[in-house]
Amino acid sequence: MTPSDKNLSQCCSSKCISPDMNWKELTKAGNIYTPGNASTYETGDWRTIRPVWDEERCIHCLICWRYCPDASIISTGGKFDSFDYKHCKGCGICANVCPAHAIEMISEDEIEKQKEAQKDEE
Repeated sequence: MTPSDKNLSQCCSSKCISPDMNWKELTKAGNIYTPGNASTYETGDWRTIRPVWDEERCIHCLICWRYCPDASIISTGGKFDSFDYKHCKGCGICANVCPAHAIEMISEDEIEKQKEAQKDEE
């Protein structure tokens, strides 16, 4: 057994690293032995602009789905269905590649203003 195999076997437990752990509980040299998974992190709160889909203009070509780096476009039955805003970072690639211009990037501040206006009307 090599030293790296020994470290791997010692440190590969189901215990996750957390902020409240002391230095003795961390893996040697800060090595990470299990891969992370973006689906466990809701990174959509980084976004400052949001893609908004215009269903009437959409031709369901799914080019946006192919280019989305975060897999934040959900398709159902071979057609665009919705955005996964929990993971969308607002990069705008989907809007740039859409041949039908069915995706518009709108400021999160503007979206909040629209929500507030709707609440006031109710």
